[in-house]
Amino acid sequence: MNKYLRPVAFSLMGIIVVLLIVASVMEKIYGTAFAVQYFYTAPWTIALWAGAVVTGLGYMFTVKMYRQVITCLLHFSFVVILGGAMITHLFGKSGEVHLRLDEAPQQVLDSQMEASLQDFQLEYYAGTRAPMDYVSDILLTYRQDTLAGQVSMNHIQTFHHYRFYQSRYDTDGRGTTLSVSHDPWGIGVTYAGYALLLISMILFFFQKGSRFRQLLHSPLLKVLFVAFFMGSNIFGAQAEDTLPPTLQRPVAKTFGNLYVYYNNRICPVTTLANDFCTKLCGKPTYKGLTAEQVLTGWLFYYDEWKSCPMIKIKGDDIRRTLGITGKYACLNDFVGHGQYKLDSLLAAGNRNAQSANEKFRLVSMVSTGSLLRIWCVPATMNGEPYINWLSLTQQPPTYLEKEDRQFIIGGMNYVAICLMEGRNKEANSTLQEIRQWQEKHLQQDGTPVVSAKRFRAEQIYNSFRYTRPLAMACATVGLVLFIVCMMLIARGKTLNRYVYYGFTGLMAGLWLLLTFALGLRWVVSGHIPLSNGFETMQFLAWVTALVTFVLCLRKRNSLILSFGYLICGMTLMVSMMSSANPQITLLMPVLQSPLLTVHVAVIMIAYCLLAFTMLNGITGLILHAYKKSLVEERLQVISQLLLYPAVFCLTIGIFVGAVWANISWGRYWGWDPKEVWALITMLLYAAPLHTRSLPFMARPRNFHLYMVLAFLAVLFTYFGVNFLLGGMHSYA
Repeated sequence: MNKYLRPVAFSLMGIIVVLLIVASVMEKIYGTAFAVQYFYTAPWTIALWAGAVVTGLGYMFTVKMYRQVITCLLHFSFVVILGGAMITHLFGKSGEVHLRLDEAPQQVLDSQMEASLQDFQLEYYAGTRAPMDYVSDILLTYRQDTLAGQVSMNHIQTFHHYRFYQSRYDTDGRGTTLSVSHDPWGIGVTYAGYALLLISMILFFFQKGSRFRQLLHSPLLKVLFVAFFMGSNIFGAQAEDTLPPTLQRPVAKTFGNLYVYYNNRICPVTTLANDFCTKLCGKPTYKGLTAEQVLTGWLFYYDEWKSCPMIKIKGDDIRRTLGITGKYACLNDFVGHGQYKLDSLLAAGNRNAQSANEKFRLVSMVSTGSLLRIWCVPATMNGEPYINWLSLTQQPPTYLEKEDRQFIIGGMNYVAICLMEGRNKEANSTLQEIRQWQEKHLQQDGTPVVSAKRFRAEQIYNSFRYTRPLAMACATVGLVLFIVCMMLIARGKTLNRYVYYGFTGLMAGLWLLLTFALGLRWVVSGHIPLSNGFETMQFLAWVTALVTFVLCLRKRNSLILSFGYLICGMTLMVSMMSSANPQITLLMPVLQSPLLTVHVAVIMIAYCLLAFTMLNGITGLILHAYKKSLVEERLQVISQLLLYPAVFCLTIGIFVGAVWANISWGRYWGWDPKEVWALITMLLYAAPLHTRSLPFMARPRNFHLYMVLAFLAVLFTYFGVNFLLGGMHSYA
């Protein structure tokens, strides 16, 4: 019986993986509804899952897995989770109810439940009109029972097993739409499965006789050391070119210290300047000029700057259209013979043309002053006070005092006049007066809406440009260490211990530097920096540095050290590419849950460990070619040890994300492409944990090759889904 159940059970799981891959592609082509109906929840898909469960349970019984209680419970927890999902699919109900103030109660899901809206509040971040939370006060009636409750983002209301979630609101602020679900049994069973899974995974590491404990005591873990360093100069000299006029650096710095309303939050002008300069030319400086000098150059010396070739252009077709030969164009290149040169390409939907056009418009907004919303004036909306931000092109409201209106109209004009006449000190003094005026008006009930600590932290962060040099340094060191490691292993030699611990100490310094940078970003944003691609890649580098230091300090292993530097370098480089303009933004209301931190953190830890196994795999394949079988086997043991916590962390991350989704949106699994590919990745990496059941995985060469290929799923989950499949998680 065993020889039949094993291949059937694992074959069915393989078919399910292929099915999920195909379904994610079909969803992109035909839409979510099509994929859900014909793939994700289709009868034949359910039959596949049921078949995998039945044959899997049968195989577990034939190999007497019940003798290892923890391992048995770990596998059984997935059966419970799938059982909860089946109950939800068969008996759960979901829908929406739209409520308006002063309107009659609405029936909920065609049941005896009724709901009415008593009050609705839209809360904003201090000093902005960016929504922080939506709060609905509702009255629920079920037969003879009533409940006055409140629903907001990440705060649900439950009544007689009906769960209400904040979904969206009406633009006039007098209505709300709530998501409603009724699943009294499925959620409980599923959560019980999650709890059992978490407990069994923790206990697994302490189970006597487990595969992990056997690997931990393997004699093959006693070698593999190396380290070497070759310095490289990563800083290039700036070419000296004739530059258009701009503000003196101290005056530009004073301008950068002004408050500005940008990207739905209040921040220093320096932040806007960094983003503006990076958007235009690819980095936050230009030929020795600071970002503030570039921004103010366009603002005060537009006629001279419009002929400066600093706008980076992608695509040979765009360069030919603009009539340029290099990578950079000036503003004058966009117009010829009274026509805008990109019109035809924009009409054809050319992406490079859209990117170039965006830069052209951005320059126009800066040079006219419409992007610089620096004047903060009191206002009201729907009877609620707030701070309205005016740009340099807008006229102040008539209800302001005459002195304030005159200051808004003439303040920046006077700065421009002083600069034209060469009175830089007077211009600087006037900018300081504007800053003082801002501080006076940036208060609500006598309290500043922006703390001085946060503002100063953002200024420090803007000047702390560490990513590029650090990425290049880590990648260079890691590559050299890896090459030397291969050479030393081939000769049967190891590295001097002092050099090894020197590099381990540098890794600790790298971790401290990243800790400082992420801490600054945390203070600036007001939330743990895990909300976008740039931040998660920075966090992955931080996790990698910490894991590398701990592993290398505990037991000398130069391969791990070289891998740590390589992964840090790669992730930091990706953080630059994933966001050419890494803006610090306010969190969407739904992202304000503490579960976000746990969800992203454990998945990043998993990706870090899986990256180690991938690099180990490449090394193992190289050593296999040189017939270094003993070292190849040792690398396999290391990868297997790392694979257990990696898969467990990935699994925890997936199910924490499911709980978060259930709290926020009313369903713990929505077949979003990112969710699907995270599940695919987990299933792919679960296979090599079963080397006893899959003998071909026990051979070092096969194992290493599989680990290298499986990492493609990680890359696609993080990057490919964002760029090719989209979905709710495309911001991640």
